[in-house]
Amino acid sequence: MQKTLTVVDLSAVRHNAHTVKELACGRKLFAVVKADAYGHGAEECAAELEGVADAFCVAIVDEGVRLRLSGISSPILVLAPPLDEDDVSRARFYNLMLTVCDERSARLAVGCDVHIAVNTGMNRYGCTLLQLDRIAAIVGADHICGVYSHLYAPHDSAASASQLEIFLQAELNVKLIQPNAVAHLAASGGLLLGGRYLRDAVRVGLMLYGYVPEGFSCAALRKAMRVYARLAQSVDFIGGGVGYNKADRAYRKLYTYRLGYADGFVRKVPLGEKTLCMDAFISRAGVNMMPVMTDADEYAAQCGTISYEVLCSVSRRSERVYERSFTT
Repeated sequence: MQKTLTVVDLSAVRHNAHTVKELACGRKLFAVVKADAYGHGAEECAAELEGVADAFCVAIVDEGVRLRLSGISSPILVLAPPLDEDDVSRARFYNLMLTVCDERSARLAVGCDVHIAVNTGMNRYGCTLLQLDRIAAIVGADHICGVYSHLYAPHDSAASASQLEIFLQAELNVKLIQPNAVAHLAASGGLLLGGRYLRDAVRVGLMLYGYVPEGFSCAALRKAMRVYARLAQSVDFIGGGVGYNKADRAYRKLYTYRLGYADGFVRKVPLGEKTLCMDAFISRAGVNMMPVMTDADEYAAQCGTISYEVLCSVSRRSERVYERSFTT
């Protein structure tokens, strides 16, 4: 097998989901499995969490369709608004809930169950309080299933408090129209803020996979992913270079591993000697399976990025193997 090997511990994902539910204090859990469950495998993670999560969140309709085809029957919310009639017709056929964020998306989604996204300060998706009643009227009370927003800097208490106040007004307005609408503001950071940020449901992704946003901690979580590179060849060093780099020392033996920056790793962050090639890297250590990512926070710090990006990237061109190492 020439692919890298990604080992995903489904027991860790389940354990983390139960930890999230304890912190949510009885609120519903919307488990975020977008971007292929942050690189962990959406269908497998969702199957593991059916019966634990109350609903699932994906980014685009295609991701929701894949869950349905894999047998997932729980409610599924698509977080990006529909862009055309094709998005809407497929969402309707596969019984997916859509996000609406303006009059255009609301008109497209007429007849579908929706959650209304409110812009409380992130300025990504969402309507203003002034637009909310009009959007609700277009959708119709019978099709409003929820209202939500997103904290753009949950570690910033002042910014989050300001967003919360706007959202509380939006929640009140929507529930006057549809009392059964589920309000959700807290993603992983909001969940760890607790208190009034929890609302009716929490919409958690990163924590399911063992990590927390910057500025937070949660010792109970277990990291779910490990990535390994396979040894491809051992060579006697004959001088010259190390991959695309000039050698600055003499070596006796070098070992080539079948993993490079095309597999989602950063070229300038060495995994062995010097920079990565597109499909390989070179090391002085010769083991059959080289661990190359066991902690996304540590690798992200070397890359100057965040764990979210690492998790979504490093299982590219990888063979996933699932295990259950412990029970919850």
